[in-house]
Amino acid sequence: MNHQIDRKKLNMKAPHKRALLRNQVIMLIEYGHLVSTKARIKETQRLAEKLVTLARRGNDFNTRRAVMQMLPYKESAILKLIKEIAPKYINRPGGYTRTIPMGKRPSDTATIARLEWV
Repeated sequence: MNHQIDRKKLNMKAPHKRALLRNQVIMLIEYGHLVSTKARIKETQRLAEKLVTLARRGNDFNTRRAVMQMLPYKESAILKLIKEIAPKYINRPGGYTRTIPMGKRPSDTATIARLEWV
């Protein structure tokens, strides 16, 4: 049996974690990269890849509604995802982002990584 293969808890309650991941995906969409701890990057990567897979369907009502359900905060980020980012990956079967390790943070020795589009 595959025990304990679910998502990371990130030491926070579910609504807080959901809001954090949504905001990190919005920052990834707006700026093209994101620097955070490795655990947060891995969870953000899962959500971002699901959103790109949804957005590849095109700019129709149902696609925008499905993406808006996962990212309800910023309409501009959704439009950028659907019109600029997703069309680049139409022929790609997956793996839209890459994680680059950046060493350890000096203050608490947390592993830092950078998430960016491929």
